[in-house]
Amino acid sequence: MSNKKLITAALPYANGPVHIGHLAGVYIPADVYARFQRRLGQDVAFICGSDEHGIPITIRAKKEGVTPQDIVDKYHEIIKKSFSDLGISFDEYSRTTDKKHYEVSQDFFKTLYENGKFTEEVSEQYFDEQANEFLADRYIVGTCPNCGNDNAYGDQCEKCGSTLSPSELINPKSMLSGNIPVLKPTKNWYLPLNEYENFLNEWIIEGHKNDWKPNVYGQVKSWLNDGLKPRAMTRDLNWGVPVPLPDADGKVLYVWFDAPIGYISFTQQWAEKNGKNWKDYWQNPESDLIHFIGKDNIVFHCIIFPAMMKAHGNYVMPTNVPAFEFLNLENDKISTSRNWAVWANEYVEEFPGQQDVLRYALLSSAPETKDNNFTWKDFQTKNNSELVGIFGNFINRVAVLIHKYYDGVVPNGNVNAPELNEVSKSAKEIHEFLEKFEFRNALTALMNLARFGNQYLQTEEPWKTIKDNPEKAAQSLFVGAQIAVGLAQLCEPFMPFSSEKLLNMFNVQKMNWNDVENSKVLIESGHKINEASLLFSKIEDDVIEAQIQKLENTKQNNKKTNPNAKPMKEEISFDDFGKIDLRIGTILEAEKVEKADKLLKFKVDTGIDVRTVVSGIAESFSPEELIGKQVMVLVNLAPRKIRGIESQGMLLLTSKPDGKLSFVTPDDSVENGIDVG
Repeated sequence: MSNKKLITAALPYANGPVHIGHLAGVYIPADVYARFQRRLGQDVAFICGSDEHGIPITIRAKKEGVTPQDIVDKYHEIIKKSFSDLGISFDEYSRTTDKKHYEVSQDFFKTLYENGKFTEEVSEQYFDEQANEFLADRYIVGTCPNCGNDNAYGDQCEKCGSTLSPSELINPKSMLSGNIPVLKPTKNWYLPLNEYENFLNEWIIEGHKNDWKPNVYGQVKSWLNDGLKPRAMTRDLNWGVPVPLPDADGKVLYVWFDAPIGYISFTQQWAEKNGKNWKDYWQNPESDLIHFIGKDNIVFHCIIFPAMMKAHGNYVMPTNVPAFEFLNLENDKISTSRNWAVWANEYVEEFPGQQDVLRYALLSSAPETKDNNFTWKDFQTKNNSELVGIFGNFINRVAVLIHKYYDGVVPNGNVNAPELNEVSKSAKEIHEFLEKFEFRNALTALMNLARFGNQYLQTEEPWKTIKDNPEKAAQSLFVGAQIAVGLAQLCEPFMPFSSEKLLNMFNVQKMNWNDVENSKVLIESGHKINEASLLFSKIEDDVIEAQIQKLENTKQNNKKTNPNAKPMKEEISFDDFGKIDLRIGTILEAEKVEKADKLLKFKVDTGIDVRTVVSGIAESFSPEELIGKQVMVLVNLAPRKIRGIESQGMLLLTSKPDGKLSFVTPDDSVENGIDVG
């Protein structure tokens, strides 16, 4: 087994904070594994960073009216702090807008280009003539050909989950302007993935049938069975790593070419800071590369990135890619757009000092092989019943009783007592589970050791035997101390904050994992321990109810406030809204239109002119009651003839719950011609 472990965690998009789905499905398991490997004495490089390119960033920037750089600067810091607050022990956490990353990713591209690994292809891509921009897939919306969803994106329908291409959309429109885009030729550089099918089949399908997770293996096999196609490694965008070629103005590296190279560039940054050689991790056949990802990133980490590295040459292939399924929240899919999530930064603020509770709860519900669910009630139960009632209760009793009966000094005991084998047994079980990426089983093995300790003390009752059999009481607390220190050592990958408290409480140092496996005595008789401190505290019902209510408020906010309201029309750009010219005007004349029961004809002083407007409101108002009324007028609407009368604008009205019409008017009388907007 290699002693170099290169562990990567999927780069989080810097377009929002991280939530519990990200934590449970990638970052906490990756951290547990990295901490565990360090405890084995392995040479670990645990690498991650913010993914700061790609369409989600530019979409967020446009929505907030700021630059993409503003967005990534904001969320990079929020994400980085959340990881630090929750004890995610990255050796390097960087970002893809870093200068070093630009250099490394561009150099990687040039190597493939110079070695003839790309094909240049001209294809037709949608272009927004008004915005003067080629449209990335996410900037195109239309009707899904599979389910009829009118808001499907150019790459995916989020309603039915179908993977799409922009050309498959019915009635495609640009999200930038709302206009119908046109097809325009553009040149891009493609990696012919089909040329790597034999390599991928041999490496994964033949080589990892028995040691990779079924969900990962099955998805890769499905892709390969369907046949791979060339994939563009460049895009026509103005945000990203520029393509380092003279004839590539306005083009950037495809985000899934650029982002995984971040693992390499970030490792180089870490190596430079720590006097190490990054090639010992990336280009050493004896190095183990482990990618922790969510299931939606399997194709990129098991097909595209390996094909890139194979094309480049020299790089090691992943030893394993333990992809996780998705975590739901209160039986509903986590959704950032609906704010249906528990955000890491908010949790840290609202549950200070309880990071390990979240780590424990998420690990125990980790979606290892299928989607799983997080509920606040279950979170409370895991804390109160397991962490407080079992783990914390055992530790507290051992520490308190040693102080009470032995002035804080571990009593003498029989070092050959059979109960002392339990720590070693648990350490070996956890070791075996973690090597197989079975985090829930490993956590169960840890908690079972605490259960054993609790049951042992309950059976031995040293608080009773201290009076009539002090030797037995001493033996009980000697064994209890060994189990308590064993828990302190073994819980560190899972609950690092609690482990640190425990090590301080028992006045011991962190040990190598193998030493824990091979030792019966972890704390000697005569060793002085420190005062007991509270590890976990009960979480009351009102705290949980507040979190549930917070989610309920989110759910209500996502519902229509008026169930009779019509669906929102298609989103328009700010530029389109700016074209609308609304003015305050006064009705000077009003009369019915002959042979038209519903129409009234008005003369309206708009402040810029006096014009004729025809409106179908005769059934709601008499002409006489409207003369002199101030109204809102859309003045730059193209004129149209209604019953032979040219109408030169539109009056703004709305309908009341009873169906009657009402004018949209200013609260007070204002000057005609005043802009509305």
